[in-house]
Amino acid sequence: MKIKCIRAYKKDLALTKPYTVAYQTYTSAENAFLEIQLENGITGIGAAAEGEFVIGEKLDDTIINLKSEDLMNWKGRDIRHFHSLIDESNKLFSGFSATRAAIDIALHDAFCKYLDISVVDFYGRRHKSLPTSVTIGICDVEKTLQEAREYKDLGFKILKVKTGHDVNLDIERCIKLREEFGNDFLIRVDANQGYDRGKTIKFYKATRKLGLELIEQPMPVGQEKEMKLLSDEIREIMACDESIKNSIAAFHLATEPQTCGIFNIKLMKCGGLSGAFDIAGIAKVAGVDLFWGCFDESIISISAALHAAFACDNTRYLDLDGSLDLAEDIVKGGFEINDGMMSIVEGPGFGFSKIEK
Repeated sequence: MKIKCIRAYKKDLALTKPYTVAYQTYTSAENAFLEIQLENGITGIGAAAEGEFVIGEKLDDTIINLKSEDLMNWKGRDIRHFHSLIDESNKLFSGFSATRAAIDIALHDAFCKYLDISVVDFYGRRHKSLPTSVTIGICDVEKTLQEAREYKDLGFKILKVKTGHDVNLDIERCIKLREEFGNDFLIRVDANQGYDRGKTIKFYKATRKLGLELIEQPMPVGQEKEMKLLSDEIREIMACDESIKNSIAAFHLATEPQTCGIFNIKLMKCGGLSGAFDIAGIAKVAGVDLFWGCFDESIISISAALHAAFACDNTRYLDLDGSLDLAEDIVKGGFEINDGMMSIVEGPGFGFSKIEK
């Protein structure tokens, strides 16, 4: 079955509310979209999210790549050769992981729709459902507690608290959450590279008795050697995020002494499912757990990440709430969340359908 048409465009998706992380405040989420239509009318859809601070790729460059002559020349190519097309994409756009992710997702969606099978079942399903965390941005104590109350009412059981501006405030927020909610929530924190080694140790010691589930990337990219000097007990619950963009980074982080006990995989960092599976394979051999994350993303790429996560038996953690704060999207379906538990909507490809206007 040959590719008939390729179309790329971008859309600024409004957020229901702004939020702040260690390095920026967000009020909307600009995404790029790629549609690959086959001769029989089947259309695979991919998406790329803006994440310049983390991945170094501007969305304007993503759109230029997705509209490039190299990609348009794929018209007439056979979708059954989608893995070869992904390999070509990796060479054409080696420095543009979000571009590669959009292409990878669209090709997977089109091919599995052509086979009339879900992507997760094409690779082999290892999980049926897992709980996802929901994110509280950097804010004061009262706002933190207010948002936690709202999430509790919605049935969520895991909070991811953004930290990294003020370690003392970060400690206070975590303590107050545990005081008010007891064990109603599992609590994760994400410093987004906002600490140095001393602050990481200070935060851990002050919150050790709170039973935090994990600490995500407390120290900046480039300080991986210093991260390896942290105690075993800290590194065991530490997840590397910004430090792990590809399988080469995963290999170095997994080398003894291991930098962390958890790898955070984002499709936008590693170029889609193919890159994610490369990282997952290294993690499995090294005994490292997988934690699947996201930016502010369309249901398209969130669903793709969920399919990849459920195809890996060393997946332990989900943080795939990136589409929940969107006030609009171009598709519906893909996944369901009930009482904080995330599961796939059954259907070919990634299980979403385009919203017709």
